[in-house]
Amino acid sequence: MVAKTLKAIRLMADFLQFIIAGTTVGAVYTLVAIGFSVIFNATRIVNFAQGEFLMIGGMSAAFLLKAGLPLWAAALLAIAVTAAVGMALEVFAVRIARGAGILMLIVLTIGAAITFRGVAQIIWDRNYHSLPAFSGTAPLDIFGASIAPQSIWVIVVCLVVVAALHLFFTRTLVGKAMRAVAADRDAAYLCGIDVNRTMLVAFALAGALGAVGGVLIAPIALIHFESGIMLGLKGFAAAMLGGIGSFPGAIAGGLVLGLGEAFTAGYLTSAYKDALAFLVIVIVLIARPNGILGKSTAGRV
Repeated sequence: MVAKTLKAIRLMADFLQFIIAGTTVGAVYTLVAIGFSVIFNATRIVNFAQGEFLMIGGMSAAFLLKAGLPLWAAALLAIAVTAAVGMALEVFAVRIARGAGILMLIVLTIGAAITFRGVAQIIWDRNYHSLPAFSGTAPLDIFGASIAPQSIWVIVVCLVVVAALHLFFTRTLVGKAMRAVAADRDAAYLCGIDVNRTMLVAFALAGALGAVGGVLIAPIALIHFESGIMLGLKGFAAAMLGGIGSFPGAIAGGLVLGLGEAFTAGYLTSAYKDALAFLVIVIVLIARPNGILGKSTAGRV
């Protein structure tokens, strides 16, 4: 009886551990997925350089910290730098090629992602880097499961960012203008909304979101110039799962994907963990292209 009780407690502790790990990584996927949705709503294109925004934010913060800045200043400056990179992508690439088709613009973002990785090797290096944990590394014990203080930071900051974005899009003129452009760009233009400025803000916001994710995850996982590839694809999978363009969908998709990875690695094998994101993309495209919270569209023939 005692052995069965201990086994049940151990199983519950493992289950809670997987939930903590899945929620932590799911929060990062959520930030990347929201970045995808912000740009998709403003431009109707999928920005495959979103993962590189995360890499740029993490790498910038690591090198600024080595340059002597305190951690908080390095993080804030890295977010500002990445937002500027997002704005540069919109001004010098997307805006110039705006007359091209959607497919061409998507290929353009893929090219931008490759360029960012190449430039990152030149500016920084090909080595792995990390940031110190924001508030120590001593784990906290919660019903037998260990949670790192950095995981709490990741989850809390993600919640704060989501709440701030909700206020931004519902209470500010710029946020309302972005929603108007997402609903109907031509009508927004006729109403006097500066579409160019709105798109610029969208890319800056997407860059900042990616940088926040990079700064948050750098103390947990080592970051290097290719870190954005897999994280970007997983963020895209989360956006597709929730319904690209939907912010609640991005949150749901990120958490579902993060928890799915944690349980797959815990109860099956970690060898299948990364494959889950690609499986999600395939299943969603076949079964529900609009995602679990995406809006269904209907047309008259």
